Formats: sequence, structure tokens, C-alpha cells
Amino acid sequence: MMKKNVGGLDRILRIAFGAALLLGFFLNADAAYRWAYLLGIIPLATGLIGTCPPYALLGINTCKVKN
Repeated sequence: MMKKNVGGLDRILRIAFGAALLLGFFLNADAAYRWAYLLGIIPLATGLIGTCPPYALLGINTCKVKN
């Protein structure tokens, strides 16, 4: 299991951005690039789970350290 490396404001922004993209998917039925809105699943999932694989590879951690 991967450690949590997404925290605080980062999680909120990911969830909001992902939800906005998915909302665009459902509201734009006739758009030519409607499939691109499905990419909102990625930031939404990483925000909800709290783990971002690219962050892990790059050594980035936005979670506050618990003492």
C-alpha cells in the first residue's frame, strides 16, 4: 500500500477540479471532445485516496508530518 502524499489544500483542489471536469462530461452531451472530461477521474481519485503515484516517484509530499 502506498503512503499518503497528498494533503490539505492539494486534496481540496484535486477533488474540486476532478468534480468540475466530470460535471462537464455530463453537461456537454454534444461536445466533440467529451471523452476528455473523463480525465477528471484522475485528480478526483487521487484527491479522495490521498495518494499520487507521480508525487511518489518525484519525492513530493504535501501532507503535514505527524509527530
